[in-house]
This record gives sequence, C-alpha cells and structure tokens, in this order.
Amino acid sequence: MGYNKENFIRIRREFEQKHLKAKQSASERLEELHSKIPELRDIDAALSETSSKIVRAIVGGGDIEFELEKLRLENKQLQNSRAACLRYHGFSPDYTSVKYECAECDDTGFVGTKVCGCMKRELILAEYESSGIGQLMKSQSFDTFSLEYYREDRRIYENMQNILTVCREYAEKFGTDTGENLLFIGPTGLGKTHLSTSIARRVIDRAFNVVYDTAQNIFADFEYDRFSRSSNETPGERVSKYFDSELLILDDLGTELTNQFTISCLYNLVNTRINTGRAMIINTNLDQSELNKRYSDRITSRLFGEFRPLMFRGRDVRQQKLMK
Repeated sequence: MGYNKENFIRIRREFEQKHLKAKQSASERLEELHSKIPELRDIDAALSETSSKIVRAIVGGGDIEFELEKLRLENKQLQNSRAACLRYHGFSPDYTSVKYECAECDDTGFVGTKVCGCMKRELILAEYESSGIGQLMKSQSFDTFSLEYYREDRRIYENMQNILTVCREYAEKFGTDTGENLLFIGPTGLGKTHLSTSIARRVIDRAFNVVYDTAQNIFADFEYDRFSRSSNETPGERVSKYFDSELLILDDLGTELTNQFTISCLYNLVNTRINTGRAMIINTNLDQSELNKRYSDRITSRLFGEFRPLMFRGRDVRQQKLMK
C-alpha cells in the first residue's frame, strides 16, 4: 500500500513550507508588536529568562521546590500581564501565537510517525488527479451509480446488480497481495467506465496507487517511448507507471489502432502485471469473438484465464437519460 512517490514528496514539501510559513508569520507579528508596544517587549524578555532561572535554581542548591514554585507563580503573573497588555492595545491574547491550519500535526503532516488526516486528504486529492480521471471522480462513484436504468428486463437487472456487488467488494477488499483482475465487456453506455471509476475512487481512498487511462493514450506513450523519446529521457520513463501502479485500469481496449507493435505492448503489459501480481481492470466494447480476432491467442488466453469477465448488458444509459 502506498501513494504515488512524486505526489508524496511534493505534498510533504508543501507541508514543510506551510509549517515554516506559520512560524514565520507569528514571528513577524511578534516583531511588529514589539516595535509598537515596549511594555510587551519587556514582558517577553522577562518570560524568556524563565528557563535560565530554572537552571540556576536547580544548580544553586537551596529549597528547589520552593524556588520552582516561586518561578511558576512569577511566570503565570507575567503571562496574565502579557494577555492584559495585548487586550488593552486591541489584540487577542493569542495574536502572536503560531496559527497552524491543523491542530493535530501543527501542519507537519505527521502525528508521531503516522500520516495525519489532513495530509491524507491532500494525498488522496493528488491521487485523484494523477490517476487520470480526476474530473470523472467528482461525479462518478458507487453512490451515484443507479440500477434503475436496467429494470426493463429482470435478468439484465439481476446481472447488473451482481456486477455492482462484485465491484463494491473488489474495491473494499483490494490489496497488493491479491492481484485479482477484472474484464468489463459490453457495448458503450452501460456503466463500464462509471463502475471502474468508482473502483478507482474507493481504492485511492484506501491509500492505494491507481493509474487509469485509455488504450489509445497508453499505447501512444509506449510508441513515444520506443520511437520519439528524447535523449534527455530515461528509457521506460513515460510508461513505467503502467507497470508499477498498484492498480491499472485500461479503458476502451479495442479503440486503439491495432498493429503488431500495440499487440506486443499489450501482451508485455498484461503478462508482466500478471507475473508481478499487480492488478488490472480492462474495459472493452468488443465481445469475446472480436477480441479473439483482433488479438493473439497469447493475449486472449490471459484475458479469459487470468481475468474475471463481467458481461454488461442492457440499453445505453446515456440515450435513456437524453430521452427523459
């Protein structure tokens, strides 16, 4: 389980800057008031001497408990005087305090060694965007998927009800040690993209790394890496995410220009992810016979042997929505 490395480094750096900015802002407010209110400056100077006085009390012998209690009362009196001074000049007692956005982690992003909830939210939002379907995730989730569009036929409705259950369970139980693959097959407009987006959203929420893209874009990246990569780019740099992500969702398989190069890339991608136990979801409008005609037996045998096929049936949901 883990977030995209680049996202994690970037957001951690942003939190470090936010933490330092909050402290710098408090320091600037304090300097401003010290220049305007000499009394406050004197009180803060006296407060800053407290630590030194404690050390002297400890090493100086005598009644240490008495001296420490005396210093505690003195420090409390100075704090009260400071608050009164600020109020008198129209400022709140905490005006010069460091104001962090998150009280749990003080804008560091961590509570002890654990990632704070505020940083998790930022990481999740970043994962939404880097997954490739940031905009879709804003409207497509399990909660917005409706079975009402499949009620015309009881068998179709029950089939889609089963598919929805499988997808929900897949998202909830997803783990890097399972490596389970799904193959969504069916005509356009039946919810393949909606449900794969819903899975991606939930899997990202559970702190797994997801890459979601169309077959056209994925194979275009492979083509670029092979034939157009500049001398400044590392071989495989553009396509490594397709092999390394914890979940890869390949949308619209069959819409790409199919040739020996793309077939070779698809086989390499599918076979490598199967061998490394990294999960895939593939969406296609092609039926089994069309997949057999377009791709080699080595590919189709893996698609139907290593993936769980889910057959989407019904009437185009987009058209139904337009008719309402």
